[in-house]
Amino acid sequence: MERHTYQTGIIGNCAYLAHINKNTNVDWLCWPRFDSSFIFGGLIDDSSTGGSFSILPKEPYTSHQYYLENTNIICTEISYAEGKYRITDFAPRFRQFDRYFKPLMLIRKVELLEGNPRIRVKCTPVCNYGASHQKGYRGSNHIQFKGCEEDMQLSTNIPISYIEDETYFALKEPKYLVLTYGHQLDAPLESTADRFLKETIKYWRTWIKHSKIDGFYQNMVIRSALVLKIHQYEDTGAIIAASTTSLPESPGSTRNWDYRYCWMRDTYYVITALNHIGHFEEMEKYFGYVTDISFSDDKRYQPLFGIAGERVLTERQLGHVKGYLGNQPVRVGNQAYEHIQNDIYGQVLISMLPLYHDRRFIIDERQDSSIWLDSLLGKIERTIDEQDAGIWEFRNIANTHCYTNLFQWAGANAALKMSITIGNKAFQERAERLIEKASKHIEDCYDPEKKAYNHAVGSPHLDASTLQLILMNYLDPQSQRAKDHLIALEKELKAEGGLFYRYLHTDDFGKPKTTFLICAFWYVEALACVGRLDDAIREFEAIIKYGNHLSLFSEDVDEKDGSQWGNFPQAYSHVGLMNAAHRIAIKLDRPVFL
Repeated sequence: MERHTYQTGIIGNCAYLAHINKNTNVDWLCWPRFDSSFIFGGLIDDSSTGGSFSILPKEPYTSHQYYLENTNIICTEISYAEGKYRITDFAPRFRQFDRYFKPLMLIRKVELLEGNPRIRVKCTPVCNYGASHQKGYRGSNHIQFKGCEEDMQLSTNIPISYIEDETYFALKEPKYLVLTYGHQLDAPLESTADRFLKETIKYWRTWIKHSKIDGFYQNMVIRSALVLKIHQYEDTGAIIAASTTSLPESPGSTRNWDYRYCWMRDTYYVITALNHIGHFEEMEKYFGYVTDISFSDDKRYQPLFGIAGERVLTERQLGHVKGYLGNQPVRVGNQAYEHIQNDIYGQVLISMLPLYHDRRFIIDERQDSSIWLDSLLGKIERTIDEQDAGIWEFRNIANTHCYTNLFQWAGANAALKMSITIGNKAFQERAERLIEKASKHIEDCYDPEKKAYNHAVGSPHLDASTLQLILMNYLDPQSQRAKDHLIALEKELKAEGGLFYRYLHTDDFGKPKTTFLICAFWYVEALACVGRLDDAIREFEAIIKYGNHLSLFSEDVDEKDGSQWGNFPQAYSHVGLMNAAHRIAIKLDRPVFL
């Protein structure tokens, strides 16, 4: 069976993300926000409903796609009998007038490389998830598209008639296509596009130079860092799980979810990854997003929020959209916002701990500490004995989950440190009581016969999320209990090639058919923690083979054939890679020349 991989790469500028297919099509582009309707949605509907933006020859061709080194700029080279050409796709981002210039602008530069290629440009944007098409109106050197909330404009030095009529023409000199949303390009086309390209290359390469990235598989960590960066919606600081919706966890599974939101459960892992690479600015923006939610919230936290902190993310199905390879349903919104998931209070507390513990933050930034800490401690106190949906958001199953109590334990430990920093004895006592109570719940999950912690109190099942007992030092990594727990998880959940299942028991949708990639990276970290460093390196090297042609990783991987499934690229798979590589690097601690 042929391995399924996603044939796209992503570009972005922290205001939007786009997927560029190896076939030159802009397969996915949502404007004006990450969670808006797609303008181009060929990824989940390759008919006219999805719209298209391609630059192709008539004859059969081959494609070679790559990133410009240390950037989020994609080059696609098309070769066929008559010649060869390159398309450079990018989202402009650079410093201008003491702030970041990040317009809703997609730039495509087309250059002749060899021979006499003849190409055709198709540009047919849509609205309302393909329910309606935009209508193009001809200008002197542009096409004005109307029909959405805002007009769009395609500025180009290609004859407008060729684009309107979708005519093949000879590529003799560089051609430019600049698509803008809500504004037009009021500047010379060619020189502006080239300047923006030069400045954007410089921005990304400088950003990487200012990153602290260890030597262990540095190229993979650099790509993952670049992926994570453009999943941050800079306007608010939110970091989304993925830019896509409804890419199935496995074919026909109906596990097709909208991931264009910010999950609180992932906060700790994201903050950890950003801290490892020394990107303080992104951490601060994310802190700001989480803090805004915290201070505006006198109710229970929900598992996920919209990119501007929206609470209501009503899930609906789009019957008119075909779905990825025909996989239905296509969902917009995510019902998980209604779930009870109690680990998130601890997630927020440990994620905010650097504000109290990291001296790069100044004391003025902690002025609301008492109110905020009182609120978070209260939330854990009210929910610590409550059953919830757990990290995997079971839709109709509630349990006292080991993972939930682990983060309540960790959050209470963080609260204890914060209380000491601000000198509040009453908060210290509350935190100590919660630590004790959470530990009791965790120990109630221990199975002495298996020598392992089950996923919930009274449950016989194991779950990869309990790897975090080792990674977060609830279990001393050098203890026999930690080593035994890891062996039990390996025996039950480890698949071929380093892959790892979240769990193998039946949930609301049956038994999972694919492995969850971040769990494999947690496994690598756990191996490193308990001192099995050679095993950790071997498994890491096995896992990184599951990327696509651009070393981008999906959410899920099929154990049988290594196929990619789930939303793509998955920011948290890349976070998992970054954290696993760092864990190995600090254990290796050897000179770069060895």
